[in-house]
Amino acid sequence: MKYDLLHIQGKPYVLMPLHDYREMVSGGKKHNLPTDILNALVAREENPVKILRKHRGMTQKDLAQAAAISRPYLAEIETEKKDGSVRAIKSIADALDVDMSLLV
Repeated sequence: MKYDLLHIQGKPYVLMPLHDYREMVSGGKKHNLPTDILNALVAREENPVKILRKHRGMTQKDLAQAAAISRPYLAEIETEKKDGSVRAIKSIADALDVDMSLLV
């Protein structure tokens, strides 16, 4: 596919259709997530773990238990005080039933 390269304030940006971007970041997998959730993930106004946790109707305690991590550790990941280990992110992704690529 061909995309446009733009320069804004001296920085290069790639312009691509949103559906192509969503497919790219999801590894080509469909997540069956509503458009508003996908838009929130793209906008990054909140941490993706928090966005998806709320979408699934889970509390921090629920998600921490399902992912076998501590609630304080999950809170640090959601507030971006910690990145989270690969194992933790994988566990969270599994508990949320999404691909890890949506969380990083």
